[in-house]
Amino acid sequence: MKSIIYIGMDVHKNTYSLCGIHSSTGEIIAQTKCGADVENILKFIDSAKERLSQGDEMEIVTGYEAGCLGFSLYHELAYHDVSCVILAPSTMHGSVKNKKVKNDRMDAFNIATNLMYNSYKAVHVPTEHDNEIKEYIGLREDVISSRKRIKQQISALALRHGFRYEGKSNWTIAHIKWLETIELPEITRETLNEYLKVYDYLNERIKKYDERIEEFSHEEEYEEPVSKISCFKGIDTLSAMKIHVTVSDFQRFPTAKAFMANLGMLPGENSSAEKHSNTPITKMGNAMVRKTLVECTQALVKGNGKKSKALKKRQKGQDDAVIAYADRAVERLQKRFKRMVLRGKPYNVAIMAVARELAGFIWGMETGRI
Repeated sequence: MKSIIYIGMDVHKNTYSLCGIHSSTGEIIAQTKCGADVENILKFIDSAKERLSQGDEMEIVTGYEAGCLGFSLYHELAYHDVSCVILAPSTMHGSVKNKKVKNDRMDAFNIATNLMYNSYKAVHVPTEHDNEIKEYIGLREDVISSRKRIKQQISALALRHGFRYEGKSNWTIAHIKWLETIELPEITRETLNEYLKVYDYLNERIKKYDERIEEFSHEEEYEEPVSKISCFKGIDTLSAMKIHVTVSDFQRFPTAKAFMANLGMLPGENSSAEKHSNTPITKMGNAMVRKTLVECTQALVKGNGKKSKALKKRQKGQDDAVIAYADRAVERLQKRFKRMVLRGKPYNVAIMAVARELAGFIWGMETGRI
């Protein structure tokens, strides 16, 4: 008889809380709290096996929630031939008791229970190289956030001293020159100059990161899929790299709708008895990919339908079928956006609806279903 021991692991920086459950009876075999070392998990597994009948064929399945450890513990356990799953927290079932009693022991038990009943969705584990590129892209996103804060601080400083820019757009060359020339008290002027130096420095770093990501895009494993995604209007090489590397394996999604659901772009549902209603999108998936798709859509719906020089350059050398697929998709999405706006749909609702459909077209491009 084959027995499975499900081991839930509530992991933190310095400690692991472990809970082993028997697949047949649902009983807790063992529980413990130990130091954050994979050797302690291996000892716990050996101890749990000893408590079962020697005649049973045993399988071990471990799991922990996606969090601070990333994929490091997964790879350590895989090295020791221990099956491990990383659970997406937003997809896990939580009992009423666990909501009332919240501690590491109950968390480990809840993870083990989810493993046993398969009431979760697993996080996709990317290749080591994909993960390296993701970390680098994450660095760029962090610097973008820092630049955003600096912009807010500069604008707030100018406003506090009674200066409002009357030009068409902020953060243009004209706007920067205006900031450099407004008359301020000596120390305030020095403060603003220092802010502007930081702003220039962050711009230089972002430019460097963009160039490096451009280099990554020409690596053998990325060049073909990234160049294909870049055939869509609004999706440049940087955005294509964000989407492709973060998702990593598009073949794991059987349909375009499954891919949209994974990104949290489908509406939720709030129904009871005969009452049925949809809620806003679930936002349960990867936030960076979702945000990138929205930004790409905002660029896609602009313009008069003519291709820009940049788009023609990205499409140059691509297969005719790929270009035709991308062009059909863009035409359809632009028409849909205009129809929704004309019907009175709010701008953000229309953008999200088009972004969701754009995700489906990207899935088709990545899986070759064009």
